[in-house]
Amino acid sequence: MALIPIEERLFRMDGETPVLRGSRCAACGKSFFPERRLCPICLEPVSNVELSRTGTLHSHTYVHLPLFGAVRIDSNGYGVGQIDLPEGVRIQAVLVGDPGSFRIGMPMRSVAEVVHEKEGDSVVIFRFAADERPGA
Repeated sequence: MALIPIEERLFRMDGETPVLRGSRCAACGKSFFPERRLCPICLEPVSNVELSRTGTLHSHTYVHLPLFGAVRIDSNGYGVGQIDLPEGVRIQAVLVGDPGSFRIGMPMRSVAEVVHEKEGDSVVIFRFAADERPGA
């Protein structure tokens, strides 16, 4: 059974870890998510790059509604946060955890969550969870 990204333009899977797909501009040095054709800062062509799998929680909130497209309507909600990646990119992502489990500045890492099964494979979205590994 394979883990298949729900949107391959946004990320790929490296084993069980989602790797975000972004772009970097050689002219001005800025990085972006998702991939782009031109730099929105200087309008130069960009190169596609893989972004870091870890970052720092910049801001967060908790949504008390089912996740968009969720089959389970008994959900107690989900966290949403802005994650600062080392490349200078700030992304918004769904978070893993309860309302009280997030704190600004905490290390985060990308994780996959299965949203449904398709022809024997698991279709996944990327989320960010607290990075509790030593040295994180």
